Amino acid sequence: MIVSANAPTAGWADLLSGGNLVRSLALSGGVALHAINLYISTTILPSVIQEIGGMEYYAWNTTLFVVASILGAALATPLLASAGPRPSYGLATLVFVVGTLVCGTSSTMAAMLTGRVVQGFGGGALLALAYAMVSRVYPERLWSRALALLSSMWGIATLLGPAIGGVFAQFDLWRGAFLVLVPFAGLNVLAALVVLPQGRREGSSASPLPVVQLALLTVAVFAASWGGIGRSAAATTIAMLVATALVAGFIMVERRSVIRLFPASTFRYPATLGSLYASSALLAVTVTCTEIFLPLFLQELHGRSPLEAGYIAAVMSAGWTAAAIVASGLGPRRQDRAMRAGPLLSLCAMLTLAGILPWAGGPTAWLPLASICGALVAGGVGVGLAYPALAARVLHAAPPEEADSAASSIMTVQLCATAFGSALAGLVVNLAGGSAVSDTMDLANAARWLFITVAMAPAICLVVMGSRSFRLAAEQGAD
Repeated sequence: MIVSANAPTAGWADLLSGGNLVRSLALSGGVALHAINLYISTTILPSVIQEIGGMEYYAWNTTLFVVASILGAALATPLLASAGPRPSYGLATLVFVVGTLVCGTSSTMAAMLTGRVVQGFGGGALLALAYAMVSRVYPERLWSRALALLSSMWGIATLLGPAIGGVFAQFDLWRGAFLVLVPFAGLNVLAALVVLPQGRREGSSASPLPVVQLALLTVAVFAASWGGIGRSAAATTIAMLVATALVAGFIMVERRSVIRLFPASTFRYPATLGSLYASSALLAVTVTCTEIFLPLFLQELHGRSPLEAGYIAAVMSAGWTAAAIVASGLGPRRQDRAMRAGPLLSLCAMLTLAGILPWAGGPTAWLPLASICGALVAGGVGVGLAYPALAARVLHAAPPEEADSAASSIMTVQLCATAFGSALAGLVVNLAGGSAVSDTMDLANAARWLFITVAMAPAICLVVMGSRSFRLAAEQGAD
């Protein structure tokens, strides 16, 4: 969709008033359902294992959920093209609710994993549909605000998810943590059915599914997840090489295929959309790798309680949310400068964490803790300054016939980055000695090398933003 990226930016009152208020609640509610569920599940999983067993499948709860989310997000575009916004959103919510009910009533780990797959599929579709509908239901001047609102739901989820899950787990009512989402999903879909368009976009048509690409991507995620477990150096190396080869194969097939998962300009020279997606993915990896192991480092190296560690880790998302809200109201030139400054700020934050976090401190060592919190806020602010602007550029740069695919692919990219980022974090921590949790020096070494490695993501993002492809994407949006 080649339209002006310099359209005047409207205020929050325009987005959150009248009919736009209900639209915003419906779309942001879908993102919030998926995100809050993700953090609830992580919080209550130990209680689930204690009651129904299945410790050997602990990691598969997340792996299967993420893979199903990627598939759901990928299938959102053909669903939207064939059925239109209202039926698509209603169907995705129904699938999410069915999966949630299965999880909440599970008596075996097999049933739980089945529910997580169904839940992830519906949630991934909800995410992608929310982003795809921004350009359909809002005028262009509201796009940046709307995308910032959707992005901020992840920050809110990091606060609400652990709190909801923790309360239910505390009273041995972990099933209620799942089931409480059902009425909220019902209210959300009612709002969506009232305000979302019924018909299909003019000129859109359902396209065949890119089965080969989806298969390659799915197996690559499984291989990377297996490699991240780090059972042995040889197994880890083989798994990561297989995952890399599968991703390379995915890109080759995607470039040559007529039936694509991403828009045509993603992997074909000059890869304008590809540069935007790559920047978004690198920022998502920065957040994912930080959030996964930070609570462990804070508990083992700095003597923090699980609750303290969880909410200290959440300040990164708080910084992301606040920065996204502020950046969405900037003018085009200032927003562009903020977007380019974001990865630099995140790079400095990751290097700071690499220097401070490994030094063990007790519960009364507040100066190191304050430095850690400051670095986390800075890292989150860096991501928040850049991410919504990148998403808005995707909408501006996409050709009209691929507008839905380009928008829904924003979440496909983020989910893939989350999956591979999790595997990367597990790989680095295990190879650096973090599997020996009782050994403080080993865990300190793991923390140091994890954040040195993570710092490469925003550094590469800066390189991508300086590339010719990225500049061409900006020029397309300004035409």
